[in-house]
Amino acid sequence: MKNNVITLIGGGNMATSLIGGLIKTGIATDQLRVADPNPQPLAIQYPVQCYTDNLAAIEGASVIVLAVKPQNLAEVAKSLATAMPTPPPLFISIAAGICMADLARWLGANAPLPIVRVMPNTPALVQSGASALFANQHVNDKQRELAENILRAVGLTLWLQDETQMDAVTALSGSGPAYFFLMMEVLEKAGIGLGLPQETARLLTLQTAFGAAKMALESGEDAATLRARVTSKGGTTEQAINTLETGGLQNLFDQALLAAQQRAISLAKQFGDQ
Repeated sequence: MKNNVITLIGGGNMATSLIGGLIKTGIATDQLRVADPNPQPLAIQYPVQCYTDNLAAIEGASVIVLAVKPQNLAEVAKSLATAMPTPPPLFISIAAGICMADLARWLGANAPLPIVRVMPNTPALVQSGASALFANQHVNDKQRELAENILRAVGLTLWLQDETQMDAVTALSGSGPAYFFLMMEVLEKAGIGLGLPQETARLLTLQTAFGAAKMALESGEDAATLRARVTSKGGTTEQAINTLETGGLQNLFDQALLAAQQRAISLAKQFGDQ
């Protein structure tokens, strides 16, 4: 990524996490620009170039990361279209629910524009995110590598072959942290109900969640195998698992992810009609 100027339009949490991650990977702060109506909080945290004018911020940039709210992206993209650099930079959109075709239309795609659409998630704030990427046909190999390196600064990255998979990614990993937070909340309350002090239940829940995720990432074995290994026949874990399965846990998650996916599709249509 050396010598590439990266401009982030929008200075919110995701932009801040990307900047922090990129600096940790060795990117010089003079390669990073941020455009935001109020860039001062971010400027205090990181010594990057800050702008209130989007068009000034994109001048000479190799990469433009669109990190604004989905409902604001049409207005921002249309304004950038009035001063599109030649040759055009790589656009990376992390705005949830905005389809590639709509973004290209707003950017005034009279010429081929290289665009990568990304679905990150909030653990990117602690450099532990999961980001799915999809590139249009105008993105070359160097730009794909560049986009991947930028998102890898805040966690795991993987490429999708079909943009329609983004709605499933949104339902699974985009919204997924909230599902795990809910399970932590439920486990903690259940532990308290069994007589544990609140702080004890909280710490045991958090460390158990962290340890289970770490084991799953590092073992190379699937979740079913790991679950079976700690589920002794006739033991306590088996009784708990049987209760969860009898209660229809799998069906609940099937319904939950389907509902999230359908909502993502609906929002994409809503945001696209601009």
